[in-house]
Amino acid sequence: MPATSVKKIARLCVLGVDPAVAGATGYGVVEFIGSSPRLLRFGALKLPARATFAARLREIHELIAQLVAEFAPDAVAVESVFTALNMRTALKLAEVRGVVLLAAAQASIPAHSYSPREVKSSVAGYGAASKQQMQQMVSSALGLTEYPEPADAADALAVALCHAHSFRARERLLASITAIPTRVRPGSPLGAPKTSLRNQTRAARISGL
Repeated sequence: MPATSVKKIARLCVLGVDPAVAGATGYGVVEFIGSSPRLLRFGALKLPARATFAARLREIHELIAQLVAEFAPDAVAVESVFTALNMRTALKLAEVRGVVLLAAAQASIPAHSYSPREVKSSVAGYGAASKQQMQQMVSSALGLTEYPEPADAADALAVALCHAHSFRARERLLASITAIPTRVRPGSPLGAPKTSLRNQTRAARISGL
């Protein structure tokens, strides 16, 4: 595996975001040194009920932009729109996600989306885990003595952990593919083996995910 790739996976900082329309938008920043996670910051932005939707979008964008500038995460992970929502709420939630993705794009930071079921399966091992179960698993994963509050912040931390798990899994798979013994083609000079075209293609697909 190239030395540059090894350096990349030595440290990983992820900003997780749990967007909300009327409630609180949770956020959490987690840093990984090797496989050990360290909590850097978490919280939730809740605006007054009288705040206009435009004001909510502005405040959320400013929050994410500030967190990105302060922590310079390697990735921003956002929970995707819950499909069971009614159409009006789903559209508004998509707009909230849009300002989060915009803040990441403005800082040239890759953004990734995960469904609620993906996050729960990754962190709790169960796609229908309750909020309390998620708080418990996040607390355990980060070595916290108390459950992260509010629940929106715990959800955001879970999204960050989900991305880290997914990223590590892709890196391990890529490493295993590139480490497959190469084949020596008939007639080629000894000591000049070539990796099979199939393995090269698979490695390229995984690295591009």
